[in-house]
Amino acid sequence: MDAFLASTLAVAIAEIGDKTQLLSLFLVARYAKRTPIILGILVATVLNHALSAWLGAWVASWIPSQWLPWILAVSFVAIALWLLIPDKDDSAESRFLGMGAFWATTVMFFLAEIGDKTQVATVVLAARYTETLWVIIGTTVGMLLANIPVILAGRWLMERLPLATARISASVLFVVLAVVTVWTTLVNS
Repeated sequence: MDAFLASTLAVAIAEIGDKTQLLSLFLVARYAKRTPIILGILVATVLNHALSAWLGAWVASWIPSQWLPWILAVSFVAIALWLLIPDKDDSAESRFLGMGAFWATTVMFFLAEIGDKTQVATVVLAARYTETLWVIIGTTVGMLLANIPVILAGRWLMERLPLATARISASVLFVVLAVVTVWTTLVNS
């Protein structure tokens, strides 16, 4: 359950103001139907985060066990610092828009998540927690928790969210994950 809760919270907070949230806003302005957009986000996130989590679990299996907590702690701090940098909206006209709301959302979200903070966080969370399936479910739920309100409330919600506060909160959360990782390692050694 720790893997699910940490993954959900980390991604939900980290997504606020992220480029995929801006992409959600763009897609809801482009297409009238919200359900295909939400389903596209779900499919893209499950695929992207499943691949990321399995990569994280695989990498963790190859790293010597005494190094893993220290590498994870440094990775969590790196993500924390990265979260402090605001994303830009790069969802300009795309050749995928003609595919319809569901397919355009699925393809554009999957591509937008490649190399994104939440994808990297998913890799690191899966390396940290042995419950890979719960990491996938948690990061997917976190992505939906962050994006569905944007799809439903659109621009009104984005104008009222304190994005700087959200970035700082997400950054602090990843620093806490780093501290807990180091603390657990020191206590158990």
